[in-house]
Amino acid sequence: MSEFDYDLFVIGAGSGGVRASRIAASHGARVAVAEEHRVGGTCVIRGCVPKKLLVYGAHFAEDIHDARKFGWEVADCKFNWDVLRDNVLAEVDRLEGLYGQTLDSHKVTVFKTRATLIGPQKVRLADGQEISAERILIATGGWPFVPEFPGSEHAITSNEVFHLDKLPKRVVIAGGGYIANEFAGIFNEFGSKVTIVNRGDTILRGYDEQIRDRLLQISMTKGIDFKFNAPFQSIEKNDDGTLTVHLENCDAITADAVLIATGRTPNTKGLGLEDVGVELDAHGAIKVDETNQSSVPSIYAVGDVTNRIQLTPVAIREGQAFADSVFGGKPTVVDYTNVPSAVFSHPPIGAVGMTEAEARNKLGSIRTYTSDFRAMKNVLAGRNERALYKMIVNAATDQVVGLHMIGPDAPEILQAAAIAVKAGLTKADFDATVALHPSMAEELVLLK
Repeated sequence: MSEFDYDLFVIGAGSGGVRASRIAASHGARVAVAEEHRVGGTCVIRGCVPKKLLVYGAHFAEDIHDARKFGWEVADCKFNWDVLRDNVLAEVDRLEGLYGQTLDSHKVTVFKTRATLIGPQKVRLADGQEISAERILIATGGWPFVPEFPGSEHAITSNEVFHLDKLPKRVVIAGGGYIANEFAGIFNEFGSKVTIVNRGDTILRGYDEQIRDRLLQISMTKGIDFKFNAPFQSIEKNDDGTLTVHLENCDAITADAVLIATGRTPNTKGLGLEDVGVELDAHGAIKVDETNQSSVPSIYAVGDVTNRIQLTPVAIREGQAFADSVFGGKPTVVDYTNVPSAVFSHPPIGAVGMTEAEARNKLGSIRTYTSDFRAMKNVLAGRNERALYKMIVNAATDQVVGLHMIGPDAPEILQAAAIAVKAGLTKADFDATVALHPSMAEELVLLK
């Protein structure tokens, strides 16, 4: 008999934690997981899944308008926030149930409570129960970062935005990253007046400059207002329930809601990590090696809590690699090169590999190819919005080292194209591929 209650105890039942739990259990490990919020984590409960459903809902605003040019006699339509909100939350409930069923079917014990570390191989639940485990995996994800300033308590984050009682007529969104731009597009399509306030002068840092400039141009054309170099000073709640946002270098803005989307931080506070010797970096992330092991040999971490790449599929890969390596006898290391990403803005962005600036700094001699065009659907609909595809090529080897796209269905197209970049294919390989016509994706093999 083992001296421990479990072979593995996982703190956090998000994407990485659930994957690690069920794979470890499938390898024969005795596994328990503690989740203080809801099974499914950020992605399923308050992140990419409900967000993408709102994105789908927002797209109907343009689709219904464009349908008239395609012969459909569409009556004037009214958007009902309550219906979409409740349907999205019901879908979240359904998915949470499926995640729970997955853990149950793999005989993973689930404690729906908070767990903290009290030793390298021991945790304490909120009710005082102490549990030992040979190994402990931290998979508590990230949490929205809210800067401290007077009145910040009047703002909401991406955690609360899915539960709004009513659709705000005026929304101020703080931040310039993917969350800020995605919700700006969503609320704008729903008819809200949207203002993005950024303390810096750039949106979507890390994405290719031409692509992010194109999104800025299109967003402004759609009516989204941008305030740059305008840090928050305070938020004042007025007698009528509205909010007045005071900014540096900018006039005050009155809004019905303020959404703080200034990034996410590793969710490590209060877990007892430092007390048992787990090293954290300056941002509070758990330091791990390539095997996901922390400075304490019995404690591991995967997902956003390590602040490597904050993407759900990466957390899933890390959870799988951990379980296969430790319990399956299949040592696995996650490869972080050429990880594709998307921004579900309006229109969306897809990207993989190096940006033009990164490629010039690293490779020196590069070639770039672009296609700047209107999608066929937009032409007939009378919509002037243009898509932009960009390919970065290593001039010395002809290898495609980056693909960046903005336009309808860009993430769907990029996923398949990312395989080619990951495989190290060349521009000649793209050129040798026959185009699939008529499609937007064919532009990738017709770049000159």
